[in-house]
Order: sequence, then structure tokens, then C-alpha cells
Amino acid sequence: MKKIIGITGYSGVLGKYFSKRYNHYEFDIFRGDITLNKDVREWINKTNANYILHFASKVSTDFVNKNYENSLKVNYLGTKNLVDNIIKSKKKIWLFFSSTSHVYKFKKQKIKESDKTEPISLYGKTKKKAENYLIKISNKNNIKICIGRIFSFTDKNQKEPYLIPSLLKKLSNKKKKIMLENLNHERDFCHIDDICKAVNMLRKKKSVGIFNIGTGKSVNLLDIVKIINKNKKIITFKQNKVKTKLVANISKIKKIGFYPKFDIKKIVLDLI
Repeated sequence: MKKIIGITGYSGVLGKYFSKRYNHYEFDIFRGDITLNKDVREWINKTNANYILHFASKVSTDFVNKNYENSLKVNYLGTKNLVDNIIKSKKKIWLFFSSTSHVYKFKKQKIKESDKTEPISLYGKTKKKAENYLIKISNKNNIKICIGRIFSFTDKNQKEPYLIPSLLKKLSNKKKKIMLENLNHERDFCHIDDICKAVNMLRKKKSVGIFNIGTGKSVNLLDIVKIINKNKKIITFKQNKVKTKLVANISKIKKIGFYPKFDIKKIVLDLI
């Protein structure tokens, strides 16, 4: 029997890339409003999906800061609607929830899935609230749920205020001298193709629990500027007083066979 994959957030960056990357699969796309229980219930009752990739989300930290209540409805209530209706339907559906590294607090060492969570943003707070509900409901019901905490990534479909698109815009203007600030931070950038590969591996194995999705390699944001600065602009840096680090320990996901292929240079060059 052919496997069918349900997708929420199909028009978003991850949903769009995954469906194109694995276009030989059969997809059942959710086209309703994830915050409306009626829309979700109708889709779940009709679908023949064996797996659901829950990508629907309000993502930009700037957007969430300005639209917190709406973001909470999508990121938390939408997730609750989805899992509640899967359970009520009694269908055997494996669910993947796309979470974020923002649920962690900054740490000098690489972050493990078992490390303390302390959201660094309102966006992270909405995702952690959804995670908490998924963990609670999965403990009470026979449902397979996988939470993927995705670290930093970029894509040509990302726009400002995301970091790399913002840097590209600043470095493409006509000014020969520019000033940049608050860039002395360490992050873990993963190619979107590697992220989708990780999600697909988790799906194939019907993995359950929490998995970091990243490279396990630290990238200083200042180094990204060097890769982008092809026009050799004169850049003045206004350094931040406090340096932060958010880098994944990926030993857990490596155990299922996932090894990231691309580095930050490939990520940036593919974008530009």
C-alpha cells in the first residue's frame, strides 16, 4: 500500500521545500485554518495519511513579538487541534512537530535534548507550550509523536527580518562603507536540504521523542558576513557586550543515521 504523507504549512518554507524535494511521495495537503477545530477535524476524518508533518507555524521572532496572541493560536492551539483530532479519529498516524532551538536557553556547550528548556524568545515560548501538550497527551494515549527542534537555517524564500536575507540586503546597497552590530554570536546553521532529510529519516523510522536537528557545528555570525561580502565593502562592527551560543548536540539523531552534508559556506552560496 502506498504511503501518504499529510502536510500542514504546505506554503511555508519547510513545507514547500519538503514537498518538492520528495515529490515522488503522495501528499495530502491541509488547506484549512489550523486554528479552527472544525477544519482540522474534517481533514483528519477524511485523510488516508499514514504520517503527518506539522509545519504550520508563525515563525519570525519579530512577527511573533508583534502578534503574540495570533502566533500562540497558530503554534499552540493549532497543534492541539491537530493531535486531539488524530486521537479522536483512532487512526494510526505518526506525527512530526517542527519545533525550534528557541525553546532552549543559551549555553556555552552543545545543547542536548535533555538539557533544561528556557525559551529565549516569545516564538520559543509558543513552541514550548505546544511541546508540553504533545508530551502530556502522548503519555496518556497510544500515539507516536516526534518533536524536531530545528536550529538555524535559511532559504531563498526567507525574507527580512531573518538574519542572512537582512545581511544580503545591507551588503548589496551602493554604500562602500556600512556598519553592522550585534553579530558576535555563535549559532548552528543547517542546510534546508539536510533538515528535510532528517525529517524524512525520522518519518521512515517512525521515531518517537525529541530530536535536535542541526549540524553540531558552531558558526560565528561575523564569519557569515565574510562569506557574503563579495564586493569587499568596508565594514565597521559595533560589537555586542554579551556573546551568546546556541549549538546542537546531534548525537541522538546520528544514531538513526542522520549526518548533515552541507556547511555554512554551501548554505550561503546556495542562497546568493
